[in-house]
Amino acid sequence: MNTSRLINLLLIISGGFVAIYARAGMDQNEYVLIGGIVILMIGVYRISKNIPSKNDPDSSTDNNEDA
Repeated sequence: MNTSRLINLLLIISGGFVAIYARAGMDQNEYVLIGGIVILMIGVYRISKNIPSKNDPDSSTDNNEDA
Protein backbone atom coordinates (compact mmCIF):
# COMPACT_ATOMS: atom_id res chain seq x y z
CA MET A 1 0.00 0.00 0.00
CA ASN A 2 1.26 3.44 -0.89
CA THR A 3 2.48 5.54 2.07
CA SER A 4 0.39 8.55 1.05
CA ARG A 5 -2.73 6.41 0.73
CA LEU A 6 -2.07 4.89 4.16
CA ILE A 7 -1.71 8.35 5.72
CA ASN A 8 -4.97 9.48 4.11
CA LEU A 9 -6.78 6.39 5.36
CA LEU A 10 -5.45 6.87 8.89
CA LEU A 11 -6.50 10.54 8.86
CA ILE A 12 -10.04 9.64 7.79
CA ILE A 13 -10.42 6.81 10.28
CA SER A 14 -8.93 8.72 13.20
CA GLY A 15 -10.92 11.87 12.39
CA GLY A 16 -14.14 9.91 12.17
CA PHE A 17 -13.40 8.08 15.41
CA VAL A 18 -12.61 11.32 17.26
CA ALA A 19 -15.73 13.01 15.91
CA ILE A 20 -17.95 10.07 16.90
CA TYR A 21 -16.30 9.81 20.31
CA ALA A 22 -16.76 13.54 20.99
CA ARG A 23 -20.41 13.32 19.96
CA ALA A 24 -21.21 10.25 22.09
CA GLY A 25 -21.30 11.79 25.56
CA MET A 26 -23.71 14.18 27.17
CA ASP A 27 -20.85 16.48 28.24
CA GLN A 28 -19.38 16.72 24.79
CA ASN A 29 -16.39 18.89 24.10
CA GLU A 30 -17.02 21.00 21.00
CA TYR A 31 -13.31 21.55 20.41
CA VAL A 32 -12.64 17.80 20.22
CA LEU A 33 -15.56 17.43 17.81
CA ILE A 34 -14.27 20.26 15.62
CA GLY A 35 -10.76 18.77 15.69
CA GLY A 36 -12.08 15.38 14.60
CA ILE A 37 -14.04 16.91 11.74
CA VAL A 38 -10.98 18.90 10.64
CA ILE A 39 -8.81 15.77 10.62
CA LEU A 40 -11.50 13.93 8.67
CA MET A 41 -11.77 16.72 6.10
CA ILE A 42 -7.98 16.88 5.65
CA GLY A 43 -7.96 13.16 4.83
CA VAL A 44 -10.86 13.51 2.38
CA TYR A 45 -9.20 16.51 0.72
CA ARG A 46 -5.90 14.66 0.32
CA ILE A 47 -7.70 11.72 -1.30
CA SER A 48 -9.75 13.94 -3.61
CA LYS A 49 -6.59 15.63 -4.92
CA ASN A 50 -5.44 12.29 -6.36
CA ILE A 51 -8.69 11.44 -8.13
CA PRO A 52 -8.50 12.43 -11.81
CA SER A 53 -11.14 14.67 -13.34
CA LYS A 54 -13.99 13.16 -15.34
CA ASN A 55 -13.67 15.81 -18.02
CA ASP A 56 -10.75 15.62 -20.40
CA PRO A 57 -9.17 19.06 -21.05
CA ASP A 58 -9.05 18.37 -24.81
CA SER A 59 -12.82 17.88 -25.03
CA SER A 60 -13.50 21.54 -24.14
CA THR A 61 -12.06 22.66 -27.49
CA ASP A 62 -14.69 20.67 -29.44
CA ASN A 63 -17.23 23.49 -29.07
CA ASN A 64 -15.29 25.72 -31.50
CA GLU A 65 -16.05 23.62 -34.61
CA ASP A 66 -18.19 26.40 -36.16
CA ALA A 67 -15.30 28.85 -36.44
